[in-house]
Amino acid sequence: MGEQNMLRIEQVDIKGHNAAWAILSIDRQKQRNALNTELLGQIADALDDFAQSSSVRAVLICGEGEHFAAGADIDEIKDKGREEGYLDPRKAHWRRIRNCPLPLVAAVDGFCLGGGFELALMCDLIVAGTTAKFGLPEPNLGLIPGAGGIERLTTMVGRARAGRIVLGGEIVDAITANDWGIISYMAEDGALPFAAKLTERLALRAPLAMQAAKKAIVASAETPLKHVMGETRGDFENLLGTADKAEGVTAFLDKRKPTFEGK
Repeated sequence: MGEQNMLRIEQVDIKGHNAAWAILSIDRQKQRNALNTELLGQIADALDDFAQSSSVRAVLICGEGEHFAAGADIDEIKDKGREEGYLDPRKAHWRRIRNCPLPLVAAVDGFCLGGGFELALMCDLIVAGTTAKFGLPEPNLGLIPGAGGIERLTTMVGRARAGRIVLGGEIVDAITANDWGIISYMAEDGALPFAAKLTERLALRAPLAMQAAKKAIVASAETPLKHVMGETRGDFENLLGTADKAEGVTAFLDKRKPTFEGK
């Protein structure tokens, strides 16, 4: 039985216009809004529905409570091996999210880590509040990001800074993320109010032109990366079967530092 009310969905009609925008609010606050498979599928389903809507023209994704999303659900990963990774439905969910033709805005407060950061990087604009923190800490679990996060981040900030986050394990704050070009806007009073106004403004622009513009931006940034992202996903699946992954996840759950042996 899945969890209830993991994703809050709201359509906001714009008065005086035949247009609307939507809010997807991740609500697993006890788990710091960690993205389990069911929740990721719900996000993809909602975006598919909005893409078919005659009125919804832009979508805002945010987290309920203090955090955007603190990563994937570790309880799902701990017993997952290479074969399960290869057959993982999350791959199709991620693909559907990335293929959404509508402009996507991420409103980020608090932790935006791992899979949460990968979700934000799939959005077209990121609004960050002053509490936002970004990182890809998967190597702490004996893994790597498996949804294109390394490639998108490297394209965005360059090899040196991506190395600090992915290899060095740095968690960067909103000011640093702004300086490095990770985020589109800083919001002093929390990300959501600013992001809501921004999403409404996007929804009032010519929808076909906005979709064509998004398609061009994504293609310009990611077309050369498609082969690389496929290889990275394969490496992620292979790592699921390693002893280091088992040690990393166990150490995380036990709240201790892991001891890796390269096996």
